[in-house]
Order: sequence, then C-alpha cells, then structure tokens
Amino acid sequence: MDRSQKAAVIEAIKARAESASFAVLTDFKGMTVEELTSLRDSLRKAGGEYYVVKNTLARIAFTGGPHDVVKDKFHENCAIALGFDDPVAVAKALSDFAKKSKLFSLRAASLEGKEMTPAQVEALATLPSKEQLLGQVLGTMNAVPTNFVSLFANIIRGMLYALKAIEEQKAKAA
Repeated sequence: MDRSQKAAVIEAIKARAESASFAVLTDFKGMTVEELTSLRDSLRKAGGEYYVVKNTLARIAFTGGPHDVVKDKFHENCAIALGFDDPVAVAKALSDFAKKSKLFSLRAASLEGKEMTPAQVEALATLPSKEQLLGQVLGTMNAVPTNFVSLFANIIRGMLYALKAIEEQKAKAA
C-alpha cells in the first residue's frame, strides 16, 4: 500500500468516524470470514458498520475527531464498529455476537466523545431501543389528557345521575 492509498483509507475512516455517534473497538483474533460477515450483517441491520483496518491508520484517523478518546487503544488485532443512528441497537448487536463467539470481545468504546468500558457497552445494550423509549414517552404523554377527560366525564355523569334522580322524584310527587 503506497502513501496515496493510505491517505485515502485514513480519510475514509475519518469521515465515517466523524459522522458516527458511537464507536466500539473490538478484538477479533482467530475469527473466520463467515463469522465476521455475520457480524457485519447484524450491525448493518442495527444501523452500524464494521471495519478491520491497520492500527496505525486507525490511530491517525481517530486523532482529533469526536472519538479521539479511544485512539490509544488500537493495538494487536482490533476492528472498529461504528453506530450512526441508535447506539443501543449497535451495542445490542455487538453484545449478542460477543455472547455467541468465544473469540470476539469488546475492548473500548466512545459514545459522542465519552470513553466507555466494555461493561458500560454491555449496560447500554440492556436499555430499551429508541422506538420503545419513544413509545413509552408517547404513552405517558397520552395518559394525561385521557385521564383529564375521564375525570370530567365522571363529574358530568355524576351530575346527570343526580338530575335524573331529582326529575324522577318530582315525577313521582306530581
């Protein structure tokens, strides 16, 4: 690989890393191509990407960017998983794959510039997804007006029952 090819790889990684909100360094030593392909597929479905690059090039690409905190963790056999939309979905995909594979492990991560340990990535994977959280928020927001309407309907219903009882009483008296 000559200098221009290396510069192109660095720029490509830097551009993808800068647009990612979540970056995870992983160990993959000894894994087969089929296993890595399976991991890439699951990450793609979760809104992420997986790259195996030379450590020196990755270190240069990550220097000065939003995930600068993990640049010193590039050593031995490692790869980068980048998440763009929902970091929880990417963390779940990586965590699930780590449970299935004995050779795959998480090394370090950066969520919007803040360094995370593998345990913190595992904890992130246990959170509900973005869609589930939005559903819970909307359900809570919808409950307030629904309860308010029900409360007034019960007050009016009670008043109507009282008026109906008075009407029946007057009809019997007359």
